[in-house]
Amino acid sequence: MAGSAPVAGPDEAHPAPVVASSPSPGSWHLRGTVLPGTEPVDLWLAGGVVADGPVPGAVTIAEDVWILPGLVDAHCHIGLGASGQVDRATAERQALTDRDSGVLLIRDAGAPVDTHWVDDRADLPRVIRAGRHIARPRRYLRNFAVEIDPEDLVGQVEAQARAGDGWVKLVGDWIDRDAGDLAPLWPAALARDAIARAHELGARVTAHCFAEQSVAELVDAGIDCIEHGTGLTGSVIERMAAGGIGLVPTMTNLENFPVFADAGQTKFPAYASHMRHLHARRFETLGAAREAGVPVYAGTDAGGTLGHGRIAQEVALLAQLGGVEFALGAASWRAREWLGAEVLSAGASADLVVYDADPRRDPGVLAHPGLVVLRGRPVGR
Repeated sequence: MAGSAPVAGPDEAHPAPVVASSPSPGSWHLRGTVLPGTEPVDLWLAGGVVADGPVPGAVTIAEDVWILPGLVDAHCHIGLGASGQVDRATAERQALTDRDSGVLLIRDAGAPVDTHWVDDRADLPRVIRAGRHIARPRRYLRNFAVEIDPEDLVGQVEAQARAGDGWVKLVGDWIDRDAGDLAPLWPAALARDAIARAHELGARVTAHCFAEQSVAELVDAGIDCIEHGTGLTGSVIERMAAGGIGLVPTMTNLENFPVFADAGQTKFPAYASHMRHLHARRFETLGAAREAGVPVYAGTDAGGTLGHGRIAQEVALLAQLGGVEFALGAASWRAREWLGAEVLSAGASADLVVYDADPRRDPGVLAHPGLVVLRGRPVGR
């Protein structure tokens, strides 16, 4: 998460309506093309899961449609607002906004509030948490992160690994006031020890990285994923591709780099220039990563200063890196597999989004889901 000025999103411009879900999973039938497939099939749902064959008495709820496994926002922040922690009602509205956009699985990339109560709500998306952001004092957005000195990094990684759901989130770089530009927060050797400790605890580590040095050091340190990644260079891209290290570029947030640069121009002109350079090269840099085989996934960076419900915009921008089907997979079936979630196979949770037109022909279709089904319950039409 990054930014210095609020940017409105769908949840702030138009508060998401609460759509009543079915009290229990019913038996449903849909006929349509389940992406990434190419031919229409019959899909049967019963007891909240995908059934292996026809279900007697199932009600047909969609025909001649296109179906995606539940969308994924792999960089999202439920419970985070522009000033830090938000109340439960606001967090609920954030989650509902994402759900109604078709996002049924969220990797929460850092939040200052415990949202495990979401897990008890059948009408809210599934959430995989990374605990709190880990940063140094005065080296990140106020009230967002747990702020520690470098010598406490390993211990804090242990704490956040236990608080989360298999992920830990580091702030890899931010403005160094003495240098007047982006600089790494953590000594490289210490970062390596912290990542190794997270792995011992069964957690994966990701990091916010805008600039060149931080991403190079953290990739060398054995990190599992990079957020943003605008400072990637050729040699680092090669190491990421070889190691299967994920990349969540948050394309919608990168569009705001000129705003961040303008905000820092007076106090930090070197930073402002650097941010403009990173912005100007973003498609070239991230496109090179995709072409080299770095696994790329969709994340909106919703929360904090950015509004929720913007997965359609993220997919449209990702399509400029590698085409529409690549972008759809980054926000659906490939992202679900990466996070260990089910896709639409027999016995899997019936989490899916239905469209009246083929999103491969027009990614703008994603902004208008015809039907959302979560845990076998239709929740919006």
